[in-house]
Amino acid sequence: MVHLVVGGAGYIGSHLVKKLCDSNENVIVFDNLSSGFKENVDSRAEFVKGDLLNKEDFDQIDGKIDSVFHFAALKAAGESMEQPEKYSENNITGGINLFNFAISKGVKNFVFSSSAAVYGYPKTTPLDEKHDTNPINYYGYTKLTIENILKWYSKLKGINFAALRYFNATGYDVEGKLRGKEINPLNLLPIIMEVASGQREKLFVFGDDYDTSDGTCIRDYIHVDDLSNAHIKALDYIKNNKNLIVNLGTERGYSVLDIIKLASLVVGKDLSYEVVSRRVGDPSELIASSQLALKNLGWKAKQDMNSILKTTWDVYN
Repeated sequence: MVHLVVGGAGYIGSHLVKKLCDSNENVIVFDNLSSGFKENVDSRAEFVKGDLLNKEDFDQIDGKIDSVFHFAALKAAGESMEQPEKYSENNITGGINLFNFAISKGVKNFVFSSSAAVYGYPKTTPLDEKHDTNPINYYGYTKLTIENILKWYSKLKGINFAALRYFNATGYDVEGKLRGKEINPLNLLPIIMEVASGQREKLFVFGDDYDTSDGTCIRDYIHVDDLSNAHIKALDYIKNNKNLIVNLGTERGYSVLDIIKLASLVVGKDLSYEVVSRRVGDPSELIASSQLALKNLGWKAKQDMNSILKTTWDVYN
């Protein structure tokens, strides 16, 4: 099979590409390198530099394509509230351009990198797929919009799709071969590692007065290796003319202070942090129910927090 991995030079995409290549699959990576790294693209994959907003860039892709994995999206929730036009173009228009191109090539199977941001504030936790979708930031809205477009394209064009709703993607390649760091990271783990490695002076903790055990937000962190395995299982599932919308998480939550304490043990030093005001739009607790993924895909997260922290520190150290 030939797989087109859009955003395959990025953080999650590059890990999937490696797994596909390890299984002797044919892979084409399509990426504009705005946040990805060419050196992260497996040498066994074909690389095409292109942008979803430039339709002529698709002309570089020749031959038959059996499946599309779509990772290429802007993901900063705060920025999406300040620059919705930027997120509309990249995440929505870019997605439509990709789908239209792929359908013109006869592609039937699409695996989409969605987000738990489609849910908004959780009414219950662990949060399952029956929960209302009510995004509280424009980023989450763009993800939900693409899910809805895929539903319509499935009805009208006969495609099969999986929308995988991630929680907090973390960790690095367990074999240590992928080492490209995120540029200007906004998530907790890479920021902690930048503090530990001296790239930042300290970490800011946004609020310690939430209704949790230590007052800081609780989140579900999932290793990128587990995410990659879920994508492959999702593709196998939808090949049988089925669609799937499913959460991917560990069903276990860690508070911000939990992560700081555990990380300090891994890096061998105390980590400097300062508690500041809450951020708008941060729920106190967000944990996934992944029972549907277990039922339909036979998938369950295997990597634990120790693996997440060690593989991340190996890259930043």
